[in-house]
Amino acid sequence: MKKLLLNDRFILALILLNAITIVLQGYELKSISEEAFKYVDALFTILFSLEAIAKITNSSWKNYIMDGWNKLDFILVILTLPSVITVFLPNSDLGLGYLLVFRVLRVLKIIRFFKFVPNIEHLFNGIKNALRSSIVIFVGFFVYVFVVGVLSNALFTEAAPHLFGTPTKSFYTVFKLFTVEGWYEIPESMNPAKTIFSMGIMKVYFSTVVLTGGVLGLSLVNSIFVDSMLSDNNDLLEQKIDKLSAEVSKLSEQINKIKRH
Repeated sequence: MKKLLLNDRFILALILLNAITIVLQGYELKSISEEAFKYVDALFTILFSLEAIAKITNSSWKNYIMDGWNKLDFILVILTLPSVITVFLPNSDLGLGYLLVFRVLRVLKIIRFFKFVPNIEHLFNGIKNALRSSIVIFVGFFVYVFVVGVLSNALFTEAAPHLFGTPTKSFYTVFKLFTVEGWYEIPESMNPAKTIFSMGIMKVYFSTVVLTGGVLGLSLVNSIFVDSMLSDNNDLLEQKIDKLSAEVSKLSEQINKIKRH
């Protein structure tokens, strides 16, 4: 059993089966099926808990917790384990109903699937480096969303309270404008009689917002982010080329020495 729990293929199969059962629980099923799925989900949680125990006993707690994926596994086990109690004590009067909330966290167990994706560590490192190098442009973009959101809230609160009635609604609407998808429907749904602008000027305002924030702003953010990820790969290639060049130089020197002798 321990050997089986330490087998990555077996654990991957468990994760995929658990994902399938979670999807099936989203459909309207008979009460008997729903009850059966509760026990199946509890079984998966127990198996993942046993997997963590097997890994800890196979090496040590220190070696186990040093691995980032093991930290994620352990956190998910701790978060989902309390929900198992309600499965085995369904009619309990001990006031344990709040533990049902932890059943929602079972969806997070699917995150473990990323552990088995090839080169996932390199991908995460690339994303982390790209976020670090692109932080300035992200902050600038957020500031622009904030400015346009506050301005739109002040201008169009009465014309479209469902879109710009509060700063929060305004920020969300501006973000939707920046995605470009369906942006023209927003000015069409507004009442120009309740603004200081005519419909024509209002359309020019939103067209400018979409052009500067959606077409130019998001394109700039995407290009810088992608460029940062590619530059990380380029750095690795340059390091390998430099190392290869150094080895070729050493080999050439050895060949020259042999020829001299």
